[in-house]
Amino acid sequence: MMEFYDVGKVVNTHGLKGEVRVISITNTPEERYFTGASLIWFGENGEQVELIVRSHRVHKNFDLVAFEDYPTINEVEQFVGGMLRVGEDQLLELNEDEFYLHEIIGCTVVDEDGNELGKVKEVLSPGANDVWVVQRQNKRDLLLPYIESVILDVDIENQVVKAFVMEGLDD
Repeated sequence: MMEFYDVGKVVNTHGLKGEVRVISITNTPEERYFTGASLIWFGENGEQVELIVRSHRVHKNFDLVAFEDYPTINEVEQFVGGMLRVGEDQLLELNEDEFYLHEIIGCTVVDEDGNELGKVKEVLSPGANDVWVVQRQNKRDLLLPYIESVILDVDIENQVVKAFVMEGLDD
């Protein structure tokens, strides 16, 4: 079964000509919302619709996207609240030092001495930088900010993250 990955959340309609406001999760919207791009919309009740991008523009903090065969506000209202996703076959090639967030989940986190701290269970995006939630045995979760001084190395191939736990991050 094919895996799907989030690109953005449809949060509202925009205007009368079938545009929707999208809060993007991708950091490359121009490579996701180009004219002719295929996206899969997932509704809150599990429904899915394949959509083809007709147009894209940026307005304030939103990506405004219109789809082929959905020319009016009445036709796109159904998409509000759903997620736009791409299949695993549409993932972009990344540079050697880059990775997708889904590749981080499940990685073992070790300190600079090689002692195992736990496994990454989720990635939060509260603001200035992401925060990696590390699940530990018999301890509270460890929250590691994704900054250069804390996350020292990410080895996706071996599923290991090397981290420096600053004073104050761990109880």
